[in-house]
Amino acid sequence: MLWFRLFGESLAFAWSAIWVNRLRTFLSLMGVMVGIFMISAVFAVVDSLEDSLKDTFNMLDEDVLFVQKWPWGTGGDYPWWKYVQRREPTIREAEELGARLDLAYAVAFQSSQMSNASSGNNRIEGIKLMAVTEDYPQVVSLDIARGRFFTSAEEAAARPLCIVGADVALSLFGRLDVVGSHLTIRGLRLEVVGVFAQQGTSLLTDGMDRVVMVPAGFAPRLMDMEEAGGAILVKAGPGVALGALQDEIIQQYRQIRRVRPQEEDDFSVNQVDMISSLLDEIFGQVEVGGWFIGIFAILVGCFSIANIMFVSVRERTRIIGVQKAIGAKSSFILMQFLFEAVALCLFGAGFALAAVGLLVLGVNAMDLGMTLHLRPERIALALGVAVASGLLAGLAPAQQAARMQPVEAMRMGT
Repeated sequence: MLWFRLFGESLAFAWSAIWVNRLRTFLSLMGVMVGIFMISAVFAVVDSLEDSLKDTFNMLDEDVLFVQKWPWGTGGDYPWWKYVQRREPTIREAEELGARLDLAYAVAFQSSQMSNASSGNNRIEGIKLMAVTEDYPQVVSLDIARGRFFTSAEEAAARPLCIVGADVALSLFGRLDVVGSHLTIRGLRLEVVGVFAQQGTSLLTDGMDRVVMVPAGFAPRLMDMEEAGGAILVKAGPGVALGALQDEIIQQYRQIRRVRPQEEDDFSVNQVDMISSLLDEIFGQVEVGGWFIGIFAILVGCFSIANIMFVSVRERTRIIGVQKAIGAKSSFILMQFLFEAVALCLFGAGFALAAVGLLVLGVNAMDLGMTLHLRPERIALALGVAVASGLLAGLAPAQQAARMQPVEAMRMGT
């Protein structure tokens, strides 16, 4: 109970310091407020961007491997000059690899290129033209709201069919129920057999809303497959470890490409968790930058809080003397001023978090294609930083107050 009363009195003293000397205290709290605001705002943006990016990969299961020309990775040890000389995977190689693999559940091929589409007088630019094989839905989770996927016979016959995203349907036809309609890409007329569910846009991606998906057999009439590049997607069979599947892919694909035993692989086998690791590394560096800026502002704020506390000690010297004269221990005086410093920093953190909350509401209300949110653990972290800042800033003034002798303190206070 004593500690609760002590903390309550410290809050009252802190609020009194804010209210009596509003301008001075507000300016002194600016450092803490700016620091916590910067850290919390960076966390809000980083967390939102990270969630948005990872949501784009939700359609990919973790048991899917990607055979591609380029490995997923960055950094100094990334010999791009070697990778650029590799050949792109082809549809024929995907079919041959699928026939050779025993540990795979399904094997599919995908390729993509930017293009334009039109229907009548309507036109949409900057769509993603995707070419996929018939087993693609067995590897990637597709959300087709209307219509259907291509049949194996249609893919083999290279039928001019397509599945469109919601934005493509609305831009070209003004509605989503467009199954049976026709659109034109690069002078060729395609029939719409399906429409993807609307996902909504974000700051980073349009999802499947601006996609036109066509059978891989028909794609060479629409795009340069070598220029567009491609990937072979391999989904592991039930209970199959990714490591075993990867070893089998490497062994069989080297044979398909006739890579000699002493030669390096001329392809890469990528995993979805590589993307997560890469994103964690990138956003971790952004968070470090936020901490770097925020800590400097908080240190400036700590000096300002310490100045307030030294002034408070000087103004309450007589009160300290009276407290010690009636039996208050030095530890009690020490904790009293430490709690007061922590309370001041918590007030500053409260103002900063309120400003971050307004920023989140403002960005979300403007509909910029990005939804900000501040996680509860980030709020707890901000409050923890405020407590640590208060302890750091209040330690020296609190020790000065605790070391005062009762008689000298009462004499100095007169």
